[in-house]
Amino acid sequence: MKGLTIHKTEHPKAKPAKGAKLGFGAVFTDHMMLMNWDKGQGWHDARIVPYGNIELSPAATVLHYAQETFEGMKAYRADDGRVLLFRPEENFKRMNISNERLCIPQLDVDFCVESLKELVMLDADWIPEQEASSLYIRPMIIGNEAKLGVKEADSYIYAVLLSPSGPYYESGLKPVPIYVEENFVRAVRGGTGFAKTGGNYASSMRAQEIAHEKGYSQVLWLDGVERKYIGEVGAMNIFFVVDGEVITPELDGSILSGITRKSMIQVLRDKGYKVTERRIAIQEIADAYDAGKLTEIFGTGTAAVISPVGELKWGDKVMKINNGEIGPISAYAYKTLTDIQWGRAKGPEGWSVEIGHI
Repeated sequence: MKGLTIHKTEHPKAKPAKGAKLGFGAVFTDHMMLMNWDKGQGWHDARIVPYGNIELSPAATVLHYAQETFEGMKAYRADDGRVLLFRPEENFKRMNISNERLCIPQLDVDFCVESLKELVMLDADWIPEQEASSLYIRPMIIGNEAKLGVKEADSYIYAVLLSPSGPYYESGLKPVPIYVEENFVRAVRGGTGFAKTGGNYASSMRAQEIAHEKGYSQVLWLDGVERKYIGEVGAMNIFFVVDGEVITPELDGSILSGITRKSMIQVLRDKGYKVTERRIAIQEIADAYDAGKLTEIFGTGTAAVISPVGELKWGDKVMKINNGEIGPISAYAYKTLTDIQWGRAKGPEGWSVEIGHI
């Protein structure tokens, strides 16, 4: 590929044994991609190199002012050996939206997609064969200028890491309990809530810790101004099924525009479900529950695809959803989207991108 150099490792690492429990983000492949940006030069020196540490100055911008963005996507091994990506251009388009908010230089989306294909195929034998397993892909950009002072950096590092990962739910797709957070806030309009940047996740950790102490898996965030409108769940977007209608919070600048969210909306609409994007008050959800109209809740994201919710706690009110079982719309959405991702079914044009065969 023009503009990309490849330096293969001379010391390949031992791969996880077939059938081994992989977990998430703990094992990395033989290679990674790096690229630099410098003021007056732009992006340059795109290269695939052996996986290893990145050297940073203690004064690097990212360490002091959190100038950083990242993305998450996956590569899949189809039953017939095809290697597939799922809508990769959407991730890099979203990364550029995050970059603009964090004053980070824009990426060439086409170059990022093509160089990602090269990297994935170089390490394609790391893609797990186990059912529901995949190769997780983490592109990121960090400010790398060695200078203190609150301003955008004059240099950046772009990197892409690959990590073979097991199924999000090792014991199968089971509904989880979530806790409505009323004290802390995640984001407000005009902030960075819509950007995929590390600071958003760091600020959510205390609330997540409290939720775990109370026996809940995830935090459902409310808006940061009135504290009554629903935002998102942890690292996922959220959907509610009320009287047969699928409702999800609108993209108001405070929540992430999920690729899985966007895909799920289209999958459900194509099936004939009514899907509405609008502002949703937590009181509305409680009222729907009391009226027997709230039948399903589920989250969506790259890691889990679908995360059905079996219990929702808001203050003293505990709502048991669908007897703690996955609902029919959640089950349909999960099967339909994963069948497309793993190449078992044909999806809309351009969703499944074949990049090679192993």
